[in-house]
Amino acid sequence: MQTIKGKISGISGPTVTAKGMSGAKMHTTAFVGKDGLLGEIIKIQGEQAILQVYEDTTGLSIGQEVVNYGKSLAIRLGPGLLSNVFDGIQRPLESLRLKAGNFISRGINVDVLLDKTWEFIPKIKKGDAIGAGDVIGIVKENESIEHRILVPPYKNGVVKEIKSGNIAGDEPVVILEDKNTISLYHEWPVRQPRPFKQRLSPDTPFFTGQRIFDTMFPVAEGGAAIVPGGFGTGKTIVEQTLARYAKSGIIVYVGCGERGNEMTEVLTDFPKLLDPSTGLPLSLRTVLIVNTSNMPVAAREASIFIGATIAEYFRDMGYNVALMTDSISRWAEALREISSRMEEMPGEEGYPPYLATRLGNFYERAGKVKCLGNVERTGSVTIVSAVSPPGGDFSEPVTQASLRVAGALWALDTDLAYRRHFPAVDWNKSFSLYYSSLKEWFTREVAEDAILLRDRDADRLTMELGRLVKEVFLRQSVFNDADAFCTMEKQYWMMKCIIEFYGRAKKALGEGTYLDKILASPIAARLMRMQDIPSNVFKQRAGEMIGEIDVGLGGMAK
Repeated sequence: MQTIKGKISGISGPTVTAKGMSGAKMHTTAFVGKDGLLGEIIKIQGEQAILQVYEDTTGLSIGQEVVNYGKSLAIRLGPGLLSNVFDGIQRPLESLRLKAGNFISRGINVDVLLDKTWEFIPKIKKGDAIGAGDVIGIVKENESIEHRILVPPYKNGVVKEIKSGNIAGDEPVVILEDKNTISLYHEWPVRQPRPFKQRLSPDTPFFTGQRIFDTMFPVAEGGAAIVPGGFGTGKTIVEQTLARYAKSGIIVYVGCGERGNEMTEVLTDFPKLLDPSTGLPLSLRTVLIVNTSNMPVAAREASIFIGATIAEYFRDMGYNVALMTDSISRWAEALREISSRMEEMPGEEGYPPYLATRLGNFYERAGKVKCLGNVERTGSVTIVSAVSPPGGDFSEPVTQASLRVAGALWALDTDLAYRRHFPAVDWNKSFSLYYSSLKEWFTREVAEDAILLRDRDADRLTMELGRLVKEVFLRQSVFNDADAFCTMEKQYWMMKCIIEFYGRAKKALGEGTYLDKILASPIAARLMRMQDIPSNVFKQRAGEMIGEIDVGLGGMAK
């Protein structure tokens, strides 16, 4: 690749402008200044390139060198990821501490994952044809997880030589006839989703062990859920609880911009926790990515994509992976700060106009897939993201942008949290779009009446009736001639229809009718349009609707 050298011409916090960068490409990395700080090109203007630097830029000065090798921001994937703690650009924090002390020096780097040897057990032989995603062997990384060594997505060929036994660093384990090699490790650009054969329908629940999530607002394996809530509502507790107890093969936990004391608790507790399923330490199947609020803001923006790449890597082995991000709002704040330093036109509340697109790029990496490779296997990445709306206002941009792409909302409520109700989930605001696709699983795997028990919940019927009252009776439009003025007679008959519907629905519910069937009935749809009927004919139409309620819902109850 072409090496491009430029000079620093401007510095604004983590954003650096370099001149003399003709030929540089977007989203490629560069080393900035005499200390070789890692940065990424995020904007190009002629021969000038604007970079976000993933380390503290204190001490940089105009005229220092910027070197670009044309490589995208990528991380190393292979044995050693589990039980490790990385910063926002995949530097192992323990190795950095041993090398530089408790305070990380600028420009310091270590060879990620290349400091150990692993016993490689081959699963192929000389002369075999191999392709992307094939399992060439395994490494017993620990007693909990079998680490499957895969052919990288960009390689294939015929095996000329294969090794076994203890393998060190990036030593080749497979030599192909075309002289290409495959080692225990390969690199992958973090902003590029890893490929797969086929995306599968979300038909299996992601078990959290929390009743309100699993029963009322379930998420499918390969789905995405957001957990918004104001300060003190327990977002981090929910994330940590799921990391500890959710039924998932691998946990990737991204502490994105949170306070250092919260991450200290995670780092202190995880090594002591036991996996309820195996009795082994939970840390054996966990990867932690830490970028606290006092760490460089640019690395925070990259951290969630590093987490997604690691999660996809284990997904490709055939594991079900849970990716926890805490919190996506801190990530968005980093995006906003970088955007403002680039003097881009701000959108709502100062966030860049492409906030929703970037969030979509992240959430779309959730999914249940059929993996690449000659041995059929499936894997999934389930994303659960904490959101920290200022003042608990769910109408703010980050929450709304997340809602457009997430399949479940677990809304946390301040009043419930103050009453020590955990999880502090507001069941009126929360929802799940996965429920319909999971009904068959619950009926088949739990009990035939599992869905019936949930849907016969009279409280849910009461909430649905409250929505009908709010949307149809209490809300009135001055722009609708039939609804702008409502006679007392119409008001009476509207209430009559609503109460009649509730009574009949409650009876049908008690006799075994699914609530979803009741709500999907034609009469329920007609009631939602009552306000559009003129007052002078409403009494007649109301009588017809009450008759339909008696016949339609009465027939269901039978």
